[in-house]
Amino acid sequence: MEMHQIRYFLAVARTLNFTRAAEECNVAQPSLTRAIKNLEAELGGELFHRERASSHLTNLGRSMLPLLSNCYDNAVAAKSQAESYSQGNMASLRIALSQTIDFDLVAGAIGELEQAFSDLQLSCHRAAADDVVECLRSGEVEIALAGPIETTWDRLDSWPLFSEDLHVTLRNDHPAAVRSSIDPTELAGERVITRPYCEQWQKCRELLDASGVETHLCHEVDSDRDAIRLLEAGFGISLLPNSVRVGENLIRIPFTNRFDRTIRLYSVAGRLRSPALGGLINLLRSADWHRFESAAASQVIGEAG
Repeated sequence: MEMHQIRYFLAVARTLNFTRAAEECNVAQPSLTRAIKNLEAELGGELFHRERASSHLTNLGRSMLPLLSNCYDNAVAAKSQAESYSQGNMASLRIALSQTIDFDLVAGAIGELEQAFSDLQLSCHRAAADDVVECLRSGEVEIALAGPIETTWDRLDSWPLFSEDLHVTLRNDHPAAVRSSIDPTELAGERVITRPYCEQWQKCRELLDASGVETHLCHEVDSDRDAIRLLEAGFGISLLPNSVRVGENLIRIPFTNRFDRTIRLYSVAGRLRSPALGGLINLLRSADWHRFESAAASQVIGEAG
């Protein structure tokens, strides 16, 4: 089955006249008729009842019409999209964000890319820390943002973007809300909302255990959004990174000693990067992240970059 055969079939089905269909397709009628006959032979039956003045679809023809119509429309769309890609008008981005990364961190850069590419197609995948590397390895995504990831894969490129503190986050009517800082030992007796999906969960758990917090009695959530909702409802406290947006009735209090993480941009070394992907990498690496980090962290990132 060839596309010109389908195109001729659709023209005859629309006009119900072989002569007019041939004129519409800009082809000699014998060529159109021969193509239709070849198509009928392949499908195993006549598609049209042929009459002198007009033709009509057979039962087989009627059943084939929506299928072949969809086939042709998809082929035309595929060709159009391929041409758009080749002309640089269309771009696709497949990115992964760990569950602890707020989408706001990439929204601005993506907005800038939309000004450069008239048709930008974005696929955003949420993944746990361990799954981020696998998504990159399999080609499911091209780039990822996450906190520190432990891996032995030597093809993983990573660039530090900024370091941010993890703060004690609680409701503004909590007794500790008046504090300017909190010592980890003061967490004992608090019901903590834990985030096991966090890249630094092991480090967080060690801190909580050392502070006398009974982690097996803590609340547990699967997303930062759920943690924030529990905090707003007054269900204890949580350790949240500075870049995560919280409601107006929640406040952040730093630890007396810094407890931080570094957000990194991950990609795969050696893979061809599209102009859109290269642009996104450059935008993220050159973005101003100072609103999330302390002066000491900024200096460290500047030296690492």
